[in-house]
Amino acid sequence: MTDRPASQLDRGSFYRFPRCCVAPIGLLFALALAGCDKKAQSQEAAPTPPLVTVAQPVKRTVTDWDEFTGRFEAIQEVQVRARVGGFVNSVEFTDGAIVHACDLLYIIDPRPFEAVASQAQGQLDDARAKAELAKRELDRGLNLVQTSAVSVQVVDQRRQALQAAYAAETQAEGALKAAQLNVEFTHVLAPITGRVSRHLVTPGNLVQGADSGATLLTSIVSLDPIYIYFDVDEATYQRNSRLWFEGKRPSSRDASNPVQVTLTGEIKPSHEGKMDFLDNRLDISTATLRSRAIVPNKDLSILPGQFGRVRIIGSSPYEALLIPDTAIATDQSRKIVFVVKDNTVDVRPVMLGPLDGGLRVIREGLMPEDQVIVDGLQRARVGAKVTPKKAQAPADDKAPAGAKP
Repeated sequence: MTDRPASQLDRGSFYRFPRCCVAPIGLLFALALAGCDKKAQSQEAAPTPPLVTVAQPVKRTVTDWDEFTGRFEAIQEVQVRARVGGFVNSVEFTDGAIVHACDLLYIIDPRPFEAVASQAQGQLDDARAKAELAKRELDRGLNLVQTSAVSVQVVDQRRQALQAAYAAETQAEGALKAAQLNVEFTHVLAPITGRVSRHLVTPGNLVQGADSGATLLTSIVSLDPIYIYFDVDEATYQRNSRLWFEGKRPSSRDASNPVQVTLTGEIKPSHEGKMDFLDNRLDISTATLRSRAIVPNKDLSILPGQFGRVRIIGSSPYEALLIPDTAIATDQSRKIVFVVKDNTVDVRPVMLGPLDGGLRVIREGLMPEDQVIVDGLQRARVGAKVTPKKAQAPADDKAPAGAKP
């Protein structure tokens, strides 16, 4: 048998290699390639730390304020009533208008009172004439008594007659003044400056005077300035008293401490005033102290009966750290903030104070150098890595640390 070349033998042997052995080798090669590809993809898809915005606490001098609910009341309020009875001739004001002191409001028919005044004037003239006659009679008697033409008794009688005439003259003068006053009272004038209510009596109606139950005609309330009354709880009163004894806060009894007023629907104070009154005792049913402030109302926008939130000084000025209120989270019963140190999130329990200029006072728990997360809290996890981004500086020291200028 002729031997085949070695090359032919090898090629034939390769072709005769079983297919069942070739397939596993290809599969292993494919799996190896797939494993390398997945490793490369996992390296490429590794997530970057989430981006969060951080800022250092703002440090400034603040003053605490206590806030209460109050109600506005007019400084002056007058019920305008008829001082004389009679029929109303006319109404001289517009309902709800601003009136000034001595403005004419009503006219009551003056003719009956003018007639009485004329009668009183006649009685006064008669009394004066009688007094003049009595004086002349006395003068003649004094001359005649020197020549014993009349007795001393006659002179005494004439002197008594003159005194009676003077008394009658005085009574007549009083009656005339009363009649003239009644004539004046037929013109009902505004006693104060303020806003008048609607007219309660129309022309042609009979009104009663002060002698028989005076008829209510309308009412007037003053508007500028205006009072706001509010009740201070006992705990706040005690705390403010301690501050006063320590010399850290002036007493509202002795000083006109400033107040700030926020009206219903407003989010920040719109009016400023000053303390005007503290009651002399606490209400035993509510354990509160009735207090009052006086508030300018130049635009007359505040009406008696409105509600308002009153802020009064509650502490002496002190240095505090402040952060945006949105940077504070709640963990069950405690308040916390998230801080970033070495690109790692940490948590700090804090004790909160009041709001001041849109920022929250932090009494305990933070240091001035802490980097507080002010935006991106939902991406922060304790112990996780983050990419911190500095917040832009606020436009002024009253803006939140995370706010844009």
